Amino acid sequence: MKFSANLGFLWADRPLPDAIRAAKAAGFDAVECHWPYDVPAADVQAALAETGLTMLGLNTSRGILRAGENGLSALPGRDADARAAIDQSIAYAVAIGAPNIHVMAGFATGDDAHATFLSNLAYACAAAAPHGITILIEPLNRYDAPGYFLTTTAQARQIIAEVGTQNLKLMFDCYHVQLMEGDLTHRLLDLQPIIGHIQFASVPDRAAPDHGEVNYTHIFDIVRDMGWPTPLGAEYKPGGDTDATLGWLTAIRARSDT
Repeated sequence: MKFSANLGFLWADRPLPDAIRAAKAAGFDAVECHWPYDVPAADVQAALAETGLTMLGLNTSRGILRAGENGLSALPGRDADARAAIDQSIAYAVAIGAPNIHVMAGFATGDDAHATFLSNLAYACAAAAPHGITILIEPLNRYDAPGYFLTTTAQARQIIAEVGTQNLKLMFDCYHVQLMEGDLTHRLLDLQPIIGHIQFASVPDRAAPDHGEVNYTHIFDIVRDMGWPTPLGAEYKPGGDTDATLGWLTAIRARSDT
C-alpha cells in the first residue's frame, strides 16, 4: 500500500516546504494539502523536487473566512468568485505538478445551489482538462460541516453523472462517508469507477487510523484488492506531534513485508 500525507493536518505546525520534507523522512509516498496559496509555488515545487514526492491535490479557496465560508462553487450569485478560486487553484496545481483539485461547494441548499454547482464544476473541468487535472468533489459530514451542500456519495454520483465529463471524480473520504452512510466496504466497491482519490481517519475522532469504529486493516485490504493505483490520503488530526502518531504506518509497512 502507498500513502499520502495530508499536510493540512500532518506537520501543520511547519512551513509547507518543511512539512513535505518531514513526510518524506517519515516514509510517505506522496503528499497533499488544503490551501497552499500563501506559500510561493516555487518553494513548494523545490521541496517536491528535492524529496521526489508528488503533491496529489489541493483545495479551492474557502472564500471569506471571517464570514465563515467553506467553499464557493455552490453559492448562487457567487460565480465570479467561485471561478476566480478555480482559476487560482489550477494555476497553482500546474506550477507544482498536482494532478487533482478538490472544488469546494460551500454552505448552500436547494435547486439553485445544485444548478450553480453543476455550472461551476463544468467550468472547472473544462479549464482543468488541457492540463490533465482531475476535479474532485467531496461529501462532508453534517457534524463537522453542518449546512455544507454536498453530504452523501449518492448526491455526488448524481452530480458527476449530470456534469458528464471524464475528469470529474469523487473524493471518497472514509471518515466522512462512515459518519454519514457507513458500509464502507460495499460503497468503495460500488463507487470505484467514479472515485478519484481516497482519504481516511479514525471515526469518530478523526485521529490516527489505529482505533475507533473502522477497522482500517480491513479497509486497506479491500482497497489493495481493488487494485487501487495511487496513494491513500492520511487526512487525520494528530493532536500533537505528528511523528508520534505514525505507529499505524510502521505496522502496515511491517505487515506488507511479511
